[in-house]
Amino acid sequence: MSPRVLDPAVGSIAATAAANPDLVTLASAVRSCTACAELAASRTTVVVGDLPPQPRLVVVGEAPGANEDLVGRPFVGKGGQLLDELMAAAGLAREDAAVLNVLKCRPPANRTPTRAEAARCVGWLDRQVELIDPPLVLTLGRTALTWALGARVTLESARGCIHDWRGRRLVVSYHPAAAIRFGPNGAPRAALEADLRYVAAALSCP
Repeated sequence: MSPRVLDPAVGSIAATAAANPDLVTLASAVRSCTACAELAASRTTVVVGDLPPQPRLVVVGEAPGANEDLVGRPFVGKGGQLLDELMAAAGLAREDAAVLNVLKCRPPANRTPTRAEAARCVGWLDRQVELIDPPLVLTLGRTALTWALGARVTLESARGCIHDWRGRRLVVSYHPAAAIRFGPNGAPRAALEADLRYVAAALSCP
């Protein structure tokens, strides 16, 4: 078996991200990234994320979709509208949350990010979370779960509790796209609603 070849872009991005002292300079570095040639060639916008001052929560999704690529903000399509609705119902204000994605560029045709793309891009995300330093992180969907807890952890087994993660609290839930796909009476939407209420309760008890 041949030795595994490490992607040099992974370490390079992580080092570049770590060298940025604040979110403004980091955002500028993210926007200039061309490490994933296919994504850089097809994207309209690099979606850095929504970064309000002193957010109470960081929400991490998978990748920008077509609407996000055009507008330059995360979760602005149908999934984002549902997320806003369910957050508000749980007592969480979108404007109090930093909203990020594992990938900063839209994969063509909204395909699932490859492992290589995710591995390169998480250096940016890791540094964003480090600089924001939120009390709680909420991951939405499989790609974000893998970023936080690894590929061997299932969403079903990780839900329903608070994980001690990098000195912070972590809650895992379904992506709003799954809630839409399975309909208003489907299990993913019910789980997402319950998990958002759980997050709200956790934030009220620091």
